[in-house]
Amino acid sequence: MRLALVVTQMNDHNLTLASQIGVTDIVGRYPGPRRDDMAILRDRVHQHGLRLSVIEGFIPLDDIVHGRPGRDAQTEAFQRLLSHMGEAGIDVCCYNFMPNDDWARTRTDFPQRGGAEVTAFDADTVEKDAEGPLITASHLWENLHRFLEAVVPVAVSAGVKLAAHPDDPPLSTFKGHAQILHDPACFERLIGLVDHPANGICFCQGCFAEIGVDIPATIRRLGHRINYAHFRDVCGCLPRFAESFHDNGKTDMFAAMQTYHEVGFDGPMRPDHAPTLAGEATASTIDYGGLDAEAITPDTYNGADIPVPPGYAMMGRLFAVGYMRGLIDAAVR
Repeated sequence: MRLALVVTQMNDHNLTLASQIGVTDIVGRYPGPRRDDMAILRDRVHQHGLRLSVIEGFIPLDDIVHGRPGRDAQTEAFQRLLSHMGEAGIDVCCYNFMPNDDWARTRTDFPQRGGAEVTAFDADTVEKDAEGPLITASHLWENLHRFLEAVVPVAVSAGVKLAAHPDDPPLSTFKGHAQILHDPACFERLIGLVDHPANGICFCQGCFAEIGVDIPATIRRLGHRINYAHFRDVCGCLPRFAESFHDNGKTDMFAAMQTYHEVGFDGPMRPDHAPTLAGEATASTIDYGGLDAEAITPDTYNGADIPVPPGYAMMGRLFAVGYMRGLIDAAVR
């Protein structure tokens, strides 16, 4: 297991902190369609003795997910992304197939231990209106199958592993749209669509905790295709839950870490959705503004001045990394 981190904001100070606390791998956001931008991002990370090993977040896939006319262009762009990653020596591409674009919460200031703020979700308060024509589960599966058939061979050629992230919140229907990656059986079906180790999953522990499954048992069930892991926990269960500190949620986190070791997972693992601690400021929304993909530069999502979304301030994640380091050492020994 390799300790990884999203560094928000990605400046020299935060990259130095990551290096000092024993992080080895950095997770970068999609840097845009240009090959040089991928190399610039990799080299910035490398200057701090760290390795850029994952690209995750803000990858344009909406036309692919919904089967709209722009899907072929987005598929070709994703194939180029994989090729650029391979040339830059970046192992893992994490993507989601959520028709509502990305993870969603109904609160970003829910009180946790000592007044720390976390994100929370209450299904009863969600607006039911969907954007655009509703999409069914059968169409989503068709679109996902088509996508994987087009991109898995490119990933194999580039030496990159795909990691599909669960729907978050993991509901079969959200804001009117169907969702298809909301439980372990869905991921077994995804794996079977194109049966190759490069077609794998991001095991987001928090998403599986949100539906109340046995986390160690699910790691064993899916472990042969876990290419990347998000180590987090929650309090509660759907239809309502809140994020937790990594040491006070409902999951036996040591048992989870033992199980990753047991199944032989040796990929990048990062803390996710950590509480915002006293003195830290985050944006009131997790939306970065829907920037045009062609206008993205390396500093758009990976820069020093972007708004910090809830769950991604540094101090809470420094605590989480230390906790994870202790669990890993104990599990291995």
